[in-house]
Amino acid sequence: MSQPLQGSEVLERALSKVRWRILPLIALLYFIAYLDRSNVSFAKEQMSADLNLSATVFGLGAGFFFIGYTLFEIPSNAGMYRFGARKWIARILIPWGFLAMAMAIITGTKSFYAVRFLLGVAEAGFFPAVIFYFTLWFPVRQRAAILGIFVLAQPIANMLGAPLSGLILGMHGIAGLDGWQWLYLIEGLPAVILGFLAPVLLTDRPAEATWLSEEEKCTLQRAIDQDNAAITRSGDKTFLQALTDRRALVYSLLNFGMVMGIYGLGFWLPSVVSEMGHYSDLTLGLIVAMPYLAASCFIIWWSRRADRTGKRALHVAMSLFLAALGLLGAGYTLSLTPVLALILLSLAAVGIFTAIGPMLSMPASLFSGAAAAASIGVVNAIGNIGGFVSPFAVGYLTDITGSTRAGLWFLAAALALTGLVTLLYAGRRPEGNTSLATRSH
Repeated sequence: MSQPLQGSEVLERALSKVRWRILPLIALLYFIAYLDRSNVSFAKEQMSADLNLSATVFGLGAGFFFIGYTLFEIPSNAGMYRFGARKWIARILIPWGFLAMAMAIITGTKSFYAVRFLLGVAEAGFFPAVIFYFTLWFPVRQRAAILGIFVLAQPIANMLGAPLSGLILGMHGIAGLDGWQWLYLIEGLPAVILGFLAPVLLTDRPAEATWLSEEEKCTLQRAIDQDNAAITRSGDKTFLQALTDRRALVYSLLNFGMVMGIYGLGFWLPSVVSEMGHYSDLTLGLIVAMPYLAASCFIIWWSRRADRTGKRALHVAMSLFLAALGLLGAGYTLSLTPVLALILLSLAAVGIFTAIGPMLSMPASLFSGAAAAASIGVVNAIGNIGGFVSPFAVGYLTDITGSTRAGLWFLAAALALTGLVTLLYAGRRPEGNTSLATRSH
């Protein structure tokens, strides 16, 4: 019965307006968020030399962000559901921007650990707040594609951030500051500015959108309500019940494995490329941008394909297997054939980033309302522990082997295992990947 509504001209017109109104700003916010959490990888060489940080210390400090993020993720999501995503996103942006800038004043290991932890605390809840925000605006059949557009900000942040960071690092000595200090100051400021603008630019729900006609509001809300009703009939739960739901916990572990690849590669890719030759900061940034450019070309297409076929688990598994093969091959060719290694790293980036949209759309479709906020929060919270484990593990393996090669193989194994479990578990469960998606076609 939902097919005529889902395909109606009014609904498509409303969705087009929503996409153009909401997605550019949300994507910009996530671009800044990802840049502020990952620019430590570009600052690594200068900062580590100035502060005498080992690879293990750097990996641990980079990962401390995710400890703070994880501890405060679920409480933040509860606040987001209580006060609304629009106000909560603004509340998150301002302190995270100031703490991102505070990275410029760290003086050693302890302050590095402390500020990275606090940055994670400040940013906690942003990603699940956005995912929950999307559930208020888009029917289930749209969400993998929308998440694909959203997560496109990740590789673009690295693609543009790499050469930008290389240029900023060249400001070494201006006003008595090192290049890595300028990097944190300049790239942290936009979050503060947008924190004050977000409440004005964002709208909480379709009913409050003055830029939609009454017919468009009603049609869009009815489509979303139909999806939520189907989810409720399949067994909706309260906020607290969703936190311990077995399905949410399994998807949390799958997200954990995927996140290991995202940040293991993200935090260490500049160091991996440095093993391929000696480059200036700008040249290094341009080379690092290439894998992310390759990933950017496939994310939206792959996410839409996952939505169209309804086989999201299969798409996630194929992406993660490709990423594992790329990292495995890059480890073997790193010092032998730099060009081939870069191609393989690009394949790894394509695999990792194309997995994100289909992966996160599965748990986002388990529940509605408060339970959806809880499940998204727990999936992201537990998953982001992978952002702590993988940078530390790669750093430790780099210190004991003298190369990032072992770290790449470690990440390859983690992604291959995650892809296999995703295929075996999520591929057999329609509630997380196909039931709501396919019924609307």
